[in-house]
Amino acid sequence: MNNQIKLNFNPTRYDSSLYRVMTWKEACNEWDEEILPTIQEAYESDGIPDWPARREGWNNWTDSLCKDGQISDWQYANWSQPESCGD
Repeated sequence: MNNQIKLNFNPTRYDSSLYRVMTWKEACNEWDEEILPTIQEAYESDGIPDWPARREGWNNWTDSLCKDGQISDWQYANWSQPESCGD
């Protein structure tokens, strides 16, 4: 008697939606709309852009995206910062 379980899995076919990551443009849009305002509120009450706070915020946020699997290690290591971070 064969006690092995045969799985119906074809490694050449997969659901690409499970492996989709955010694009740089999508990340920049989300950053500008969702994350940047919180940094502005915390560090820019005088109306002067706090470039170091923005850059650190971007780096911390993209690090969390990478750890959550929303962007790849390559994206995290190679993406430039958006214009709103002073680059």
